[in-house]
Amino acid sequence: MLFKDLNLIEPILRSLETEGYTTPTPIQEKAIPIALSGKDLLGAAQTGTGKTAAFAIPILQQLHKAKQVGKQYKSIKALILTPTRELAIQIDDSIAAYGRHLDIKHLVIYGGVAPNPQITALRTGIDILVATPGRLLDFMEQGFINLAFVKIFVLDEADRMLDMGFIYDVKAIVAKLPEHRQTLFFSATMPNEI
Repeated sequence: MLFKDLNLIEPILRSLETEGYTTPTPIQEKAIPIALSGKDLLGAAQTGTGKTAAFAIPILQQLHKAKQVGKQYKSIKALILTPTRELAIQIDDSIAAYGRHLDIKHLVIYGGVAPNPQITALRTGIDILVATPGRLLDFMEQGFINLAFVKIFVLDEADRMLDMGFIYDVKAIVAKLPEHRQTLFFSATMPNEI
């Protein structure tokens, strides 16, 4: 199977070709069609198997198609929650690469840096937000972020979130999401708590 066999739009296929991707990994082959259909998904695959593309590509395609039919608004439409700033930056870089030919705005937020540039970027309107739990909750409490219009929620590295003690933060964030949304959980392992 090739990426072109997964019903992906031409701008994304062009970006994947630029990245040197032609053949999806097993997690991508299985997850992308399900995610594109709007269904919830629980995906388990080891680190380094392409989980980021398995959720980032469908998100980009769904948001692009929504824009084409006139569903334009400045609120956050997709939230990707991840445990570390390094992983958050890596995911945002992947979104930039796969969506380079699309008009999709994305932002990564994490702690340990000055908040003002992130707040300024949020005010311009973001389609996809990649965040670590602490900074996201902080911005939510200060009124800078509203999750009421999120259509797609991704919890990446769910097992690491649990190991790092973020389970209560994740529950607090999920409580602020709309009830009707697509939820994608990705993890290297699947403990019962997840």
